[in-house]
Amino acid sequence: MRRTLCALGVSAALLAAAVVAPSMVAAAKPAGDADKARIDGPPVVIGHRGASGYRPEHTLEAYRLAIRQGADYIEPDLVATADGVLVARHENEISGTTDVATRPEFADRKATKTIDAVQVTGWFTEDFTLAELRTLRAKERLPQVRVANTAFDGQFQVPTFQEVIDLARAEGKARGRVIGVYPETKHPTYFASIGLPLEEPLVEVLRRAGWTKPSAPVVVQSFETANLRRLDRMIDVKLVQLLDAAGRPYDFTLSGDARTYRDLATPAGLKWIARYADGVGANKNLIVPRDAAGELLTPTTLVRDAHREKLIVHAWTFRAENQFLPVDFRIGADPNARGDIQAEYELFFRLGLDGVFTDHPDTAVAARAGLPRR
Repeated sequence: MRRTLCALGVSAALLAAAVVAPSMVAAAKPAGDADKARIDGPPVVIGHRGASGYRPEHTLEAYRLAIRQGADYIEPDLVATADGVLVARHENEISGTTDVATRPEFADRKATKTIDAVQVTGWFTEDFTLAELRTLRAKERLPQVRVANTAFDGQFQVPTFQEVIDLARAEGKARGRVIGVYPETKHPTYFASIGLPLEEPLVEVLRRAGWTKPSAPVVVQSFETANLRRLDRMIDVKLVQLLDAAGRPYDFTLSGDARTYRDLATPAGLKWIARYADGVGANKNLIVPRDAAGELLTPTTLVRDAHREKLIVHAWTFRAENQFLPVDFRIGADPNARGDIQAEYELFFRLGLDGVFTDHPDTAVAARAGLPRR
C-alpha cells in the first residue's frame, strides 16, 4: 500500500497548499497509432539524458535502458560538430563526458572560449568533425556520486541525433509502443554566432523522420526563447520553454530584455510563453521551493497558472541520491546514498504535474503506477 505524504514527513500545511490541476499531458500513444502522441493521461516519464543514474549519460545504452525501464521520452541535449552534425552531449565542452583529455592526438584542440558570457576551457564539439568525435569514448560525468557507472567508461560512442531517433523508433516498434524524443538545443545563440545554427539541422532531421506535426512524438526544449520562437515559425512540433530558478535566458541578456526566468514563471510571463510554446520545463524549485537548509516550503501556483494558459508543465530534475533531494526525503547521512525519491514524486504528482525529467526512470514509473486513474 502506498504511504501517505504526511507519513513521509510532509507537513499538513504543505499538503493543503498543493494545487491539484487538470492534466494536459503529451503522453506516449497506444500501440498501433503510428507516430502520434496523445493528449491527456498520466504524467509522462522523460529519461533525462537517458537512464543517466545507471549508465554514462547521452549514450545509446543510457537511452536504451531508459526505454527498458518504461520511459515515455528520451532526452538528448544537442550540440553541433565542425561539419554541422547534431550530436548528444550535455555541453559542447566534452572533457567531463568523454576521454578526449587523454587523447594525445587532440591535445592541440584544447581551447578557452566564452560560452554565454562564461569563460570555459577544454575541448569543444565544434572543433571536431563527426568522424573525429566517433573515435572518442564516453565516461561518467559524476564519478564520485555514481561510482558504479564508471564500470562503463570507455565503452560507448557519442551518438548523433539521428541515431537517437533511430533507436527510439526501433525500440518502440519492438515493444509495441511509441517512444518519444525530447531534444534540448544547447547554447543556440553561441552556435549561431560561429556559423553553426542548430535550428536548420534539427528541423532537417525531424523532416526526414516525418516528425513535423504537433502529433509527432517529439518535444523541442530550450533555455533560450528566440530560437524556440524561430522554430515555432519553421516546424509544428511541440515546443517547451525551460525555466531555471535563477538567471535569465541568454538571448534576453543580449537583447537587453530585463526579464528573468522567475518573471517568465509568473502569470504574465506564462501568457507570453503560450504565444509560441506548448509547455514549460521548470526547475523543481519554481514549483516547490526549498529554504537554505534544503527543507520544503509551500508550493507555488506555477502548475495551476501554466494550465490556465493551456501549457503543460514538466519538472526537472528528479534524482534518487540524497544530495539532490530535499532534506525531508533524505535517508541517512551519506549524500550519495539513495533517499526517498518516491515521496518526492508523490508530492509533485499531487500538484498536477504533467511529467518529470528523471535520471532514474524506473523509480518514476513505479511512482506513477500508484496514481489513481485521471
